[in-house]
Amino acid sequence: MGMDVYGIKPKSKTGEYFRRNVWSWHPLWAYCEALHPELVSTVEYGHSNSGDGLNRMQSMKLAKALKEDIRSLVASDYIESRNRHLADLPDEPCEYCDENGNRTFTQPGGQQTVKVCNSCSGKKFVRPFATNYFLDLQDIKDFAQFLENSGGFKIW
Repeated sequence: MGMDVYGIKPKSKTGEYFRRNVWSWHPLWAYCEALHPELVSTVEYGHSNSGDGLNRMQSMKLAKALKEDIRSLVASDYIESRNRHLADLPDEPCEYCDENGNRTFTQPGGQQTVKVCNSCSGKKFVRPFATNYFLDLQDIKDFAQFLENSGGFKIW
C-alpha cells in the first residue's frame, strides 16, 4: 500500500504526483509534523488516504521549510538521529514461534509440519516493527520539489 499525493494545481510535471509506500510515507509525514507542526497542523489525516492536504500557500511554505532543513543539515541530523534510535532498539521476542525458533504449520487434511520459523529464521527474536519504516534525505528533497510545484495537494 502507498500514499498517492496529487497536486491540486500543478505548475509542472513534478507537481502532479508524489507517491511513497507506507514504509517511507509515514516517517516522511512524521518528520513534517515533528519539525514543522505550525505548517502541517491543519492536516488532520496526513497518515491516511482520506484526501486531506494543504493549499497552495501552505505547500509553498512547507517546501521552503524543507529546503532550508536540507540546506542547514537539520534534515540529515534528524535522519541520523532517527536511524541511531532505531538501531539501538532491542530485539523483540518472536510472536510467531513463541520464542522457540520453530513454527507448526497445519496442512489441509490436518497433517502438521514443524519448520524453522520464517519470521525470525529460528533466532527466537525479531527487530521491532518500527524498524521497517525508513526515511532518507532523497524523500525529503523529492517531497519539497513536489510541494513547490503542486499548487497544493491531497493525499489519496
